[in-house]
Amino acid sequence: MTHDIFASSTRVAAAALIATGLIGAQAAPAAAQDTLTVATFGGSFLDAVEKCHIPAFTEATGATVQTVLGNSVQHAASVRAMGASSDYDVVYIDDSAAMQLRAENLTHPLDADAITSTPELDPRAYGPDNAFVVFMTGATAIAYNPEMVKTPPTSWTDLFADDMKNQVAIGDVTGTSGWQFLLAVNKMNGGTLDDITPGIEAITPLAKSAVVMYTQADQLLALFARGEIAMAPWYPDRAGSAADEGLPIAIAYPKEGAVGIRPTLLIPEGSAHKDLATQFIDVVLSKSVQECFAENKYAGPINLTAELSEKAAAIVPNGETLENLWFLDPAETSSKLSGWIDRWQREVAR
Repeated sequence: MTHDIFASSTRVAAAALIATGLIGAQAAPAAAQDTLTVATFGGSFLDAVEKCHIPAFTEATGATVQTVLGNSVQHAASVRAMGASSDYDVVYIDDSAAMQLRAENLTHPLDADAITSTPELDPRAYGPDNAFVVFMTGATAIAYNPEMVKTPPTSWTDLFADDMKNQVAIGDVTGTSGWQFLLAVNKMNGGTLDDITPGIEAITPLAKSAVVMYTQADQLLALFARGEIAMAPWYPDRAGSAADEGLPIAIAYPKEGAVGIRPTLLIPEGSAHKDLATQFIDVVLSKSVQECFAENKYAGPINLTAELSEKAAAIVPNGETLENLWFLDPAETSSKLSGWIDRWQREVAR
C-alpha cells in the first residue's frame, strides 16, 4: 500500500510539475509513443542537455522529449516508487545510485550492439550486466571565488580554515557532491568506507557554520554571484559553465585527489519505450554529441574518439587531474549509501 501511494503521488507530482512549467516539453508530440520522458539534472546541466543531447535525438528520430528534474537520489526514489510501470524512459544518475537500482532489478539491460558507438567507448563504460552506461567523466573538486580567495585552494583542508568560517557551502549527503565530500574528508582523517566516523566528526562543525547545505547544484550560483560564499565542494563542469556566464568562480583540484564522478544513463525496467530510449542513449554517446557536451558542459567524454578544445581541457578532468581522481567502487558505495545518509541526518543535519 505504501508503494502504491508513493507511486501515485509521484505521478501526480510529475503532472503538477508539467502544468507549472518545471518539467519542460520540447514540442507537442505527434503521438504518445513518440515522446520520451527523461529524468535528468537541472540548471546548466539541463541547458547542455537541451543544446546537445535532445536536438540531436529529435533530428535522428523525429521523437520529442520531456524532462523531469532532480538529483540522483531523487531519481532513484522515483524509479523505485514507480516500479514495473515507469513514467521515466531514460534516467541520468550517478553510478552508485544506478548500482542500487540494478540490485533491485529495476534497470533494463542495455543492448550494446544496438549502440553504434560502443566500439569507441572507454572499455569501462558499461556497468555490470549492461545495466547502465557511463556517458561522461566528472569530479567533485573545490570551487572558489577568486575575488575573495586570493590564493587558490590546494587541499580539502582549505575549506576548514578559520578565515573560511561562514563563507563555505557544502552539499547535502543526498547529492553526489555531499557524500563524496564526506568520504574525501573521512579518508583524509583516517576513516574507511566501513567507518565514516572521522568524516562525520570533522564535517559536523563545518556544517554548522556553512552558509547552506545545498541539495541542487545550481543553488550555489546566486551565492557565488552575491559574494555570500567563497568556497564549496562542487563540480568542475558547473563551475566552468558559471564562469562562462561571468560569475566569479574558478576550480581547484585538491592535492589529495578530487573524487571522480561517472554519471550514467539507464533505462528503467518499467519503461514502455525501451527501443526509443536505446536510440536516445546511442545519440548521447556518439562522437559529435560527446564533443558538443564536453565543450558546453565541460564534461570529460567517455567516447575516446572525441576531441577537446584547449579551453575544455583546462577544466575537465584529464591528464594529471584525471590520474589523481579517486574513483570509488559503485557497488560498495551503493550498498552503504543509505547508512551514510542516516548518520548524516542524525548527526550532521540535526
